[in-house]
Amino acid sequence: MNTIKMTNLELKTVETANAISSEILKTTQKKLGFIPNMYAGMANNTALLDGYVAAYNSFRVHSGFTPQEQEVVFLSIAYVNNCDYCMAAHSFVGDHMTHVPKEVTDAIRNNSEIPDAKLKALSLFAKEVTISRGLPSEVDIESFLNAGYTQNHILGVISGVGVKTMSNYFNHIFKTSVDAIFKDRIWKKY
Repeated sequence: MNTIKMTNLELKTVETANAISSEILKTTQKKLGFIPNMYAGMANNTALLDGYVAAYNSFRVHSGFTPQEQEVVFLSIAYVNNCDYCMAAHSFVGDHMTHVPKEVTDAIRNNSEIPDAKLKALSLFAKEVTISRGLPSEVDIESFLNAGYTQNHILGVISGVGVKTMSNYFNHIFKTSVDAIFKDRIWKKY
């Protein structure tokens, strides 16, 4: 059986992407100062890039979580899905943009005890929703709610799982190279 290597996907630029993807890449470049490899790869299919960016931005604005909690959700899902690209990227974002305490980020990356009880409950619930494919137990839900979260936060976790599923699956299939800016936070689960 032949194995097809999916590593030769063209990384689109503002100049080589179609009009819609090009605008998204321009906006990303303006906001971040660079175009992440994941976005450049996703730009090969506007539905994926546009859908991902819209869902990501909506999660950031409307999920009901603080920026630190948002990063905990994303890191926890990426951990379960074993996405080295997203673990590196969101560790970097946590360190430099959303200011997640490094001990929290490192605990998620190492699957060890998170020192903050509420963030621990959030991480565990995000992981369980991902592992169970949206079928957490009543005990899982009750534990999450007892930690101070609400039913609206359950919906926010579902949104986060949707966003990260798109990016994690893309990165798995196309083996997205970790951008140089994220290199200090490269991660491997095993």
